Amino acid sequence: MRYMLMMHAPRGTSEYQVSEWAPQDLEAHIDFMGRLNRELTEKGEFVAGEGLTPPGQARVVRVKKDGTPAVTDGPFPEAKEFLAGFWIVEVDRAERAYEIAAKISSAPGPGGTPLIIPVEVRQVMSGPPEV
Repeated sequence: MRYMLMMHAPRGTSEYQVSEWAPQDLEAHIDFMGRLNRELTEKGEFVAGEGLTPPGQARVVRVKKDGTPAVTDGPFPEAKEFLAGFWIVEVDRAERAYEIAAKISSAPGPGGTPLIIPVEVRQVMSGPPEV
């Protein structure tokens, strides 16, 4: 079963404004993520994962009547958090996805203090059986 693990960062606080962290804190955070990805790869559970740019760089796209994209910088729903990154893992049970999510939640922040960051876990839907 595949699960998507989505790391949600608080908006408008210094808790996850990584651009404001001390260089050593950012390096420790990135090292943690690298170790996690290597561990998941070694166990055959890692499918994909990426960090995302901040919400200010996001765009909303809709199709125009002529079929071309209409690109805007919003509107976005009001939210206290934003999607900072994601993983797609392939595991044999939901509990394993929860264990990985808990580890992601413990990623170090400033001063090495665990962020206890929320991680949403959702099973990836599979398509209909091949005929």
